[in-house]
Amino acid sequence: MKVVVLCSGGMDSVTALHWARREHDVAAAVSFDYGAKHNHCEIPFAAWHAAQIGTRHEIIALDFINRLFASDLLKSGGAIPEGHYEAANMKQTVVPFRNAILLSIACGFAESIDAGGLVIAAHGGDHAIYPDCREDFMRAMGDAMRLGTYAGIQLLRPFIALTKSQIAAEGAKLGVDFAQTWSCYKGGAVHCGKCGTCVERREAFALAGLVDPTVYAASEPLPAKPDARELR
Repeated sequence: MKVVVLCSGGMDSVTALHWARREHDVAAAVSFDYGAKHNHCEIPFAAWHAAQIGTRHEIIALDFINRLFASDLLKSGGAIPEGHYEAANMKQTVVPFRNAILLSIACGFAESIDAGGLVIAAHGGDHAIYPDCREDFMRAMGDAMRLGTYAGIQLLRPFIALTKSQIAAEGAKLGVDFAQTWSCYKGGAVHCGKCGTCVERREAFALAGLVDPTVYAASEPLPAKPDARELR
C-alpha cells in the first residue's frame, strides 16, 4: 500500500517510518511545526531519516496552535515538568486534540497524493496521559478517515499495543540509528534527562537491553512509576 507516515523525528515515529518502508510503499513523511518547544530539535531528524530511505519530506506549519492552545509543551506555555512520564503533572504537556488535527491534515494530504494509508506511531506507553493516543480514539479517527475520503484512507497504528521498549527493540531490528532522533520536550542543546520524554527514552533503552546513544545533561536514577490512580 502507498502510505504517508507522520514523522516528528522522535524514536517512535522514526521507527514507524522504517517499519513502513519495510511493509509498504512510503510516498512521504510529514512533520508538523506547531510551536512545540522541541520542534526545532526533532524535525531535522525526521528530514534526515526521510532522506535515508529516499522519500519525500514535508513540514507543515501550524502556527495557530502555539497562539491559541494551552499547553506547557508549546513555546507560549510554561515550564516543561520533570519526572516519570506517567505522572499526573505530565498532563501539562498535552496539546488539546493535537492528533485529531494532525491526522485530519495528513489524511487530506494522503488522499491528494493518491496514498491509501496513514501511519502513526501511537503506542501503549502514551495511553496514560494522552487521550488522543488511545485505541478507542484511534479506532474512531480511523473510521472518520475511511468514511470521509473517496480513497477510504486507512489509519495504520502498528505500535498501538507495544511499549516504548518494544518499539526500541523493533527499531534496533530495523537498523534505526537512534542517535539521529530526538525526545526531550525542553528543546535544549542536549537531552535534559529529567523531563517525561527523556525518562521514557532512558527507560526504553534500559528495558530493551540496548545501548542508549543519547547525550543527557543529567542521568540521575529514573523516577518510580506513579500510582495509576493519580491520573484519574
